[in-house]
Amino acid sequence: MTHLDAETERLLDASPVARLATIAADGRPQLVPIVFARSGGALWSPIDAKPKSGRLLARIRNVERDPRVALLVDRYDDDWRRLWWLRIDGRASIVHGDAAAETSLRAKYPQYRGGVALYGGEPLLVRIEPERVARWSAGASS
Repeated sequence: MTHLDAETERLLDASPVARLATIAADGRPQLVPIVFARSGGALWSPIDAKPKSGRLLARIRNVERDPRVALLVDRYDDDWRRLWWLRIDGRASIVHGDAAAETSLRAKYPQYRGGVALYGGEPLLVRIEPERVARWSAGASS
């Protein structure tokens, strides 16, 4: 697991959404927007109560078969001097509940403190252990 520097942590904490890329059974990348929070050196995303297809999600099947993932966080702005992106490559696992991760998710997203259930059934989280970080910014500050 790689250590995240302070700027990477700041960008992750300030970003409300990311795109999670997993690898499908046929080798194609599959991308899905997720919410996430940092806890214990890892990144966590719940399988929450927002509407789902009702069957086991592709991201869960993909991670269970091949744990290699990438997480992309970015900012677009009409002023292109403000553009930036951050990609974290890592290994994911499916975890059945984690109290510290749940606390971090509720702290980051007020929706989980009332209105939206943190879990849509079984308490499942995607846990991502960062291995590599790539970051780019058009300007001096992200």
